[in-house]
Amino acid sequence: MTTIERNLQQVRERLRQACAQAGRDVNGVALLAVSKTFDADAVCLALDAGQHAFGENYVQEGTEKIEALRSLRPDAALQWHCIGPLQSNKTRPVAERFDWVQSVDRLKIAQRLSEQRPAGLPDLQVCLQVNVDAGVNKSGVAPEALAELALAVAKLPSLKLRGLMCIPEPAPDFATQRDLFLRAKVLFDQLNAQGLALDTLSMGMSDDLEAAVAAGSTLVRVGRGVFGSRPAKVTSGV
Repeated sequence: MTTIERNLQQVRERLRQACAQAGRDVNGVALLAVSKTFDADAVCLALDAGQHAFGENYVQEGTEKIEALRSLRPDAALQWHCIGPLQSNKTRPVAERFDWVQSVDRLKIAQRLSEQRPAGLPDLQVCLQVNVDAGVNKSGVAPEALAELALAVAKLPSLKLRGLMCIPEPAPDFATQRDLFLRAKVLFDQLNAQGLALDTLSMGMSDDLEAAVAAGSTLVRVGRGVFGSRPAKVTSGV
């Protein structure tokens, strides 16, 4: 058994226990393996262990990995999510190669993705990133501006608005983590009450997935828990 396979088993067991504790069906919470900074071979190992959905933060790295996997595993049913902050000049490769974008926080980005999605591909699945705790260094639309953005994005062609994503600031304990995630759940429910048929609430990572599941997450994004610690960045001396 590879380390990645063992890690995936452990994460899935954590999800099972978290769902049991929350009184939820484990099939209602999907696992996204965050493969940023790990190479295509690591993705192949995760694929061999039954993982098919992968998240990438960096557009160039992600698109190169997508192309590599198309060559290495041409018959594999892979699903690729862009989960990092997205700049206007990076929307085209994302629109052309990814299946999901979870980090839309401005109408301009959504419009460019809509315009640049190739006609032969299925609609690009989209989540809006919301800044639930007003973190100064976090991307995301402010909660008070969320409804207007969601209603506008839902009307764009070639996109399918699926739900919300959030990355709250780290919290010291389970109760505080859960309360932060519940802010996103309230917003999610409010949008559905306005007629948007949203089904995806992407929240929770390696350190707080239990609290996210307790608050209603339908998709957790786990990198370190699956692939291990990321390689240290190499900096050159002066």
